[in-house]
Amino acid sequence: MNNLTTNEQALGIEAARIAATEATETGADAEIFEHVKVAVNAAEEKKAQDLAVLRLVKITSFTDYFIICSGNSVRQVQAIADAITGQLKTRGVRPMHIEGYTNGEWILIDYGTFVVHVFTDSSRRFYDLERLWRDAERVEV
Repeated sequence: MNNLTTNEQALGIEAARIAATEATETGADAEIFEHVKVAVNAAEEKKAQDLAVLRLVKITSFTDYFIICSGNSVRQVQAIADAITGQLKTRGVRPMHIEGYTNGEWILIDYGTFVVHVFTDSSRRFYDLERLWRDAERVEV
C-alpha cells in the first residue's frame, strides 16, 4: 500500500523527470546543440537579427531549445528559413513541420528537439516569445 500523499507523489514524479533530463543532457544534448549551432550559423549567414537561443529543458517537455530571430522583410524571413532548413537537410536533419512560410510574418520550423522561430520585426514584438519564455536559460552559441 502506498502511504505517500499526492504532494509527495508529485514531488517524486518531478524529481524523476529532472533526473531523466539531467541524464540526457550529456550525449544527446550535445548532438541536439550541434544542430542548433548549424541553424544559428545558417541564420547568421542570411543576416538574421537579434538571434536568441533559449534552453527549455528544465521548464518544458515538448522541446529542448527555441531559436528566435528576425528579418527585415517577409522575403528575408523566408530566406533565413530556407537557409536553416537547407543546411540541416545536408546533415540529414529534416523538420517535422513548418508553419507560416507563405505568409512569412512568423515562420515556425519544428525539429522536435528544437524549434526555430523566424519573425518579421513587428511580429516578433507582437508575440514577444522571449517574455513568454523568460524563465528559460539563454544560451550563447
